[in-house]
This record gives sequence, structure tokens and C-alpha cells, in this order.
Amino acid sequence: MSIYTRTGDDGETGLFDGTRLSKSDPRIEACGEVDELDALLGLVLAHLTEPDL
Repeated sequence: MSIYTRTGDDGETGLFDGTRLSKSDPRIEACGEVDELDALLGLVLAHLTEPDL
């Protein structure tokens, strides 16, 4: 399923309030880093709670 926002991609992304920021803005970079950390912690937790085979 594709989602079209019709805003194009000029290296910017939008915040919920409509503000446009560069994808290299420190706030956007931080959100990406936190998202990756969350995924990694989920993977670690899944492996820690797996029963021994």
C-alpha cells in the first residue's frame, strides 16, 4: 500500500504541526536514533525471554 502526501521530497520532512524541517535537522536525526535503539532493545528483549532450545 502506497501513501502519497503530494509534498514531494526536497530533503525535508514535516512535523505534526505542519513545520517543515531538513531531514538532516538534529531533531529528526535524534528521532531516527531513538527509533533504531527501540528496535534493538526489542530484539534483545525477545532473545532474553526465549526459552532455551
